[in-house]
Amino acid sequence: MSDQVHPLENQIALVTGASTGIGRQSAFALAEAGAAVVVNYIGERAPADEVVAKIEARGGQALAIEADVSSEAQVEAMFRASCERFGTLHILVNNAGIEKDCAFTEMPLADWQKVIDVNLTGQFLCSRAAIREYLRRGPQPRISKATGKIICISSVHQRIPWAKHANYAASKGGVMLLVETLAQEFASRKIRVNSVAPGAIKTAINHAAWATEDALDKLLEMIPYGRVGDAADVGNAIVWLCSDAADYVTGTTLVVDGGMTLYPSFSTGEG
Repeated sequence: MSDQVHPLENQIALVTGASTGIGRQSAFALAEAGAAVVVNYIGERAPADEVVAKIEARGGQALAIEADVSSEAQVEAMFRASCERFGTLHILVNNAGIEKDCAFTEMPLADWQKVIDVNLTGQFLCSRAAIREYLRRGPQPRISKATGKIICISSVHQRIPWAKHANYAASKGGVMLLVETLAQEFASRKIRVNSVAPGAIKTAINHAAWATEDALDKLLEMIPYGRVGDAADVGNAIVWLCSDAADYVTGTTLVVDGGMTLYPSFSTGEG
């Protein structure tokens, strides 16, 4: 079995929010690269079981675990169950996230708090549990050059302000500095921490932005590359960042946005 075809062979990955959207495709991509995958979900179990079944049908290993990433007790229980099943963990993909958009002056405190709890505190709790396991286990150089890898799913809105989404943008800005700080703190222990910042990706959470021809045309005005992203674009980036090919990469954000952050309104060069 070629390392280039299966660069994550014999590794165990946990993906939060893996039953739909970017998380779902990331789970498939990691499995195709050779990893066993823990499929985290909350709520309806059937979509998570479908992800597991598809991975197993292609010869992979997977396990669905329900956990609210904003709950310390549930996160700790999920990591214990994952390690009981697979022995350890090598990769964490912090993907779970929500939006609750509202004009700032009308935003309920509960909506602010819920987005921060899931999008930022959830990444803290899962990252802490993963790093504790990486340090407990120690290096396994025949499996991975890094002792452990963490990929945090951020957003172009860690850089682009977003009116009526103050809670979401604040959470993603926090993710950016969480990633950089963890990467700095644990680089000496060979733990790599990076993020992927997607732009417009065709998922259910932003369906209205691309579902009609008029909406799609308006969206494409912000994307120089001329297409809306697919969840597979993000999954491919995650696999590379988790592989030994990216072993010298830590504390950085890989932006996957078709050029959305390149100020496309300036592309004509006109003043």
